[in-house]
Amino acid sequence: MSDLDLYCFECKRETVIVVDHAAGDAICTECGLVLEARSIDEGLEWRTFSDDSNDKDPNRVGSPTNPLLSGSGLSITITKSSGTRSDLCFSKVGQVQNQMSHSASDHVLIRAFGKITDMADRLGLVNTIKDRANELYKRLDENKSVKGRNQDAIVAACIYIACRQENTPRTLKEMCTAACGVTKKDLGRAKKFIEQQLGVETGSLVETGSIHAADFVKRFCSALHLNFNTVKIVQRAVEKCEQFDIRNSPISIVAAVIYMIVQQSDSKKTIKGL
Repeated sequence: MSDLDLYCFECKRETVIVVDHAAGDAICTECGLVLEARSIDEGLEWRTFSDDSNDKDPNRVGSPTNPLLSGSGLSITITKSSGTRSDLCFSKVGQVQNQMSHSASDHVLIRAFGKITDMADRLGLVNTIKDRANELYKRLDENKSVKGRNQDAIVAACIYIACRQENTPRTLKEMCTAACGVTKKDLGRAKKFIEQQLGVETGSLVETGSIHAADFVKRFCSALHLNFNTVKIVQRAVEKCEQFDIRNSPISIVAAVIYMIVQQSDSKKTIKGL
């Protein structure tokens, strides 16, 4: 956890922020607003070479090492052509090379990993969660159990389980929003299917982690633009609630606590707003 200065649009001045390394967020210490999501640069390494005709835009990228692929780290992906004859020829060679550098099973995994990355980016998730979701999908692929299944639902379920395992859970509604066309029912079925398949492999059901109400406090309060003091009160109230045997879902508990506290403050919120 490191302290930095950053301009906060809620406080309307530079404030001290802390970095939540688990979520990759930069959070204002005074109002609790998330100023930057996924602040760590997790992009690939783009380079411009000396023979690129003074093109300012990088046009080639070296593949990052991926131990989940059989040809990991042994290929170069060529992604752009400037339109000249030599570059067009080079691009065609690159297309053939790209096709030959991966096995048929790798192509299936690459497409799935791409979906995981896109979906995780929409949710603002860090690389550790993406990697864990990739590992889950890889294990399913090795079992030959994903063919014929709803791929978007399987991918969303892998991410959902990965989030829980990394103690940064997301709600079913959030997952369905990121996975266009996937319903809660689809996601629930896919999650149960993954648990059963990986349970057969390991001899026990896959550990999905437990969800606590406190896991949602910061994100929900930030979405509602609540100030720092209100966030701290909500956190303390939720911690107290977890000491009791309340059978409601963690999300319902957080929503109820936030609603009761904001009604006693100047930040009035309606039930519909929550």
